[in-house]
Formats: sequence, C-alpha cells, structure tokens
Amino acid sequence: MSKVNTPELREKPRTHQGARASQITPTQELRRSVMSCLLFEGEFYEEGASIADRIRELAAKVPVATVSAIAREAREKMHLRHAPLWLCLAMLGHKDKIVSETITAIIQRADELAELLALYWQNGKKPLPAQLKKGLAGAFGKFDEYQLAKYNRPAKVSLRDVLFLTHPTPKDETQATLWNKLAANELAIPDTWEVALSGGANKKEAFERLLIEKRLGYLALLRNLRNMVAVGVNRELLQRSLLARPERDRVLPFRFISAALACPELEQEIEQALLLSLEREAKLPGKTILIVDVSGSMYSANLSIKSDIARAQVAASLAILIRELAEHPCIYATAGNDTNQTHATEFVPSRRGFALSDYILGRCTPLGGGGIFLTQVCEFIKKREGSADRIIVITDEQDCDNDVRSPLRADAFGQSNYLINVASNKNGIGYGKWTHIDGWSEAVVDYIRHRELEDNNA
Repeated sequence: MSKVNTPELREKPRTHQGARASQITPTQELRRSVMSCLLFEGEFYEEGASIADRIRELAAKVPVATVSAIAREAREKMHLRHAPLWLCLAMLGHKDKIVSETITAIIQRADELAELLALYWQNGKKPLPAQLKKGLAGAFGKFDEYQLAKYNRPAKVSLRDVLFLTHPTPKDETQATLWNKLAANELAIPDTWEVALSGGANKKEAFERLLIEKRLGYLALLRNLRNMVAVGVNRELLQRSLLARPERDRVLPFRFISAALACPELEQEIEQALLLSLEREAKLPGKTILIVDVSGSMYSANLSIKSDIARAQVAASLAILIRELAEHPCIYATAGNDTNQTHATEFVPSRRGFALSDYILGRCTPLGGGGIFLTQVCEFIKKREGSADRIIVITDEQDCDNDVRSPLRADAFGQSNYLINVASNKNGIGYGKWTHIDGWSEAVVDYIRHRELEDNNA
C-alpha cells in the first residue's frame, strides 16, 4: 500500500490570467479585497457579490481588532462608504465593545445610519444585536438638525426607524428636542441644492446663491458643473468657486477627470483646481519611476453601474497626482500580448494634468490590451533608466507571465519599490520585494512620503 500520511499539498495561488501570485495572509487578503471595493459592484474578473462574500469570510479569520482597523482605514483614508459598513456587519459575531465603537466611528454621514441597517436587513428583517444598537445609537449624537434633515429621505429604512430601534440617550435638552423633532417629522427643511431645486426655485438663481453663500460642497460643485453651465450660472462665479482651495482630503483625483468629461467647457478651470490642490504638498525627493498598467482589464469595465470611468482613468488620475508630487518623475505605460507572452511598454512624454491622463489612456489599445508583464517591464525599464530612488507601479495585479518569467521574480531595482493595487481581485503579485499598497486615494502618496521619512530617520 502506498503511504497515506503525506504532506498536504497547497495549491499555488495564481492571478486570473494564470501567473504565479503571492502567498499572503488572511489579513493581507482582507485588505486587498476591501481597500478598492465598491460594495456589490462587479469588476472585470469578479462579480461584486463574490467579492462581498470573500470579505465576510476573511473577516471571520482575522482578529476583530484588525478588522476594525481595516474598516476605519477604508473609511477615513480611502474614503469608501459601503465596504466599511459591510465590515462592521461582519464583526457582529463578536460581543466586544470594539464592534459598537467601530460602528460609531465609521458612520460619518447621517444617511449611513439607515444604510447600515438596510445592509443588515437586505435578506429580511431580524432583531438587532446589542453591539449594532449601541454603535448606531452612539453615531446619532454626531449629527445636528441640518445634517439629519438633509438625509431624512423616504427609503426602505428611514432615520426615524433607526431612532426608534436604537433609543439613543440624548446628552442634553437640545439634543432631546432635536430627536423628538425627527420622531415627529418636524425637522427644519435644510437649505441644500437638492431642496432648492426640487422646490421649484429658479435653478440659475438657486445655484448662484448657494455658491455665493458657500453652501455647496466641493464634490457637489464638481458633480453639478454641467447642470450649472446648462442653466446659465455666472461663469466668473463658477471659476472662482472652482479655484477656491479644494477640499482635497474628500475629493479623490479621478473626480476632477469625471467633472472635465461631463463639462468640457470648464476643463481648464477644473485642471487648474486639481493642480492647485497639489502645489503646496511636499515632494517625493529624487527620481521616481512610475509604471501605469493600461491592460484590457484596467479599461474594459467601469467602476460601477453609475460610473462613466474605469480603473484606467483612476490610474491616470493617480499618475497626475504622483507626477506633481515627484521631484523628478519618469513615467511609463505598459500592457502587452497575452498570446505571445510579451510586454509592450512606452515612455510617456513629460506632460501635466489632463494632458498626461489623456496620453496614458491613449496607449490602452496601441500597447496591445494584454495584461501586465511585470518581470519583463522591470527588465526593460532598468536598461533604460539604470536606477531610481523609487519605483511605483499602478495596476490591478493580474499578471500574465508564465512560471519561467514569474512576476514574483521581477527585479524591484529602486531603492524603494511600491505596487499600488486599484482592484479587489483575490490574488496579486505585489508583495515580497514590493511594498504593497491597496486603494486609490491620495493617502497612497502620503503613505509613501511618511514611510520614506521614517526610513531616513531610522
């Protein structure tokens, strides 16, 4: 009889394109699944429901304190809304107060009170666990009358529902009065652009008043530019509003690109606003080699059903960001031919702003549309550049190279080497020699800057 008690054989992880992927921990798997996740939205290789299921399963394998930290980072640094709420629900099996504290911290907009409960009830109503009640009740205290009224909209789950189910304890009489007004549907009508326009007001006058009184948030401004131009809002007022220092900590770089696509008449001002938001930032010293993946999976599926941009546009917007924050940037676009297993990589001319984004996106099809071939790319660029203070790769990590030229053998020849993952695919390549960064907010550059400062001061 042959021997039975043999070592267990673990299947080696691979990318969706078949290349060898890195063996990583459940915590690393959870981070890569969360930090670029638009909950329930499908990606090129995976269905949204599959990604959500994986997040829930991985959260059960990771210490609850780690899940809490990932949820907070996803909300506070990556500016995601639904994925952190999903993580909060995944924590409900624990009775520790860290669950309720995380829920209270994650909820930063009043509508997220009802959204979390709607997610919990998506497969039918059921009793609320104690930690969910405590977390929601704690979050209620964050919001004033304006914020509650702004998001007190008809829906399957209302803010009144959350109030009645959680019974938050008011800190004073003022708060008690506010919550009684919510319960009685007597909140003051908020002065928002939605209310102003839905109430039958003259759209041009409503928009102009909100802009003059600075009652329109910067993201709302970008999203409504086309509507404002269409109704004849004063052009100089729009320009001044755009060039007022943007709230960059809440406006992701790709939002400016979306605004320019929707309203090309103001592209110059939108671009100026984006560059203005970056001009006072500290530079990454020395030579930065930036490699942007323009393979088919990066541009063949939009971020969401409602979105008009794909991950390629996200990568291009990050390229704008890094180009402005790097002292000496050298930028390359890369894709290749899956059949022949060969890369196609080109140097990107020194351009700024939207011209840089347009050039990178213009290389999507000409460079073959195949997947990234990281080993070949690094060999090619090293011959051209010789050395670098840092290498930054922006990709969805779905390498196509075979085992002979495995991406795990790629020569990370910079003094520091980073791989920014802009997708939620299960397996990836950017570990080991590479510092792996998940997500696409400006926090990725902040992380690089702070990490190198710490390394230099060590």
